[in-house]
Amino acid sequence: MLSKKLEDYLNSQQIQFTVIDHMATATAQRTAAAAHIPGNEMAKTVMVKIDDKMMMAVLPSHNRIDLGKLKELTGARMISLANEGEFRTYFPDCETGAMPPFGNLYGMDVYCEEQLSRDRQIAFNAGSHKELIQMPFKSFENLVHPRITHFSA
Repeated sequence: MLSKKLEDYLNSQQIQFTVIDHMATATAQRTAAAAHIPGNEMAKTVMVKIDDKMMMAVLPSHNRIDLGKLKELTGARMISLANEGEFRTYFPDCETGAMPPFGNLYGMDVYCEEQLSRDRQIAFNAGSHKELIQMPFKSFENLVHPRITHFSA
C-alpha cells in the first residue's frame, strides 16, 4: 500500500508523479526489471547510522554504498548500516525495507548519489514492496533537499 504520508505530501505540493504497480521482488535491481524501469533510474534507500543518528543514503539500484566515502563526507566518527530493528519504528506507514527516500518526512538527513541527478526521472519504493513512485528528479530534489554527492560504486 502506498505510504499515505508520502501521497498526501506529494499531492499537497502539487507534484506530478506516477504510481507503478509491480510484483514483489527481493532486490532493487529486480524491482527495476519487474517495473520495466532502467536500473540507473531506480533508487534504493539504504539506512545508515552516523554517530548514532539515523540517515538515508539514496543510490542507484545497481550500486553499492561506500561507507568509508560516506564517513569521510559526513565527518562522522562512526558509521554503519542500520539493521531493520533499528529503523523500523521510524516508518510506521511503510513495509519494512520499502521506505521512500523522503527523509524530510521522517526527520532525517538524506544523502543522494550524484549519479541519480543525471537522469530526468527517479523511481523508488513508495512504502510498499509492490508499488513504486516515478517522478522527475528535479521535483524529488526540490522537495527533499538531499545532499547530492558521490558515495557509491
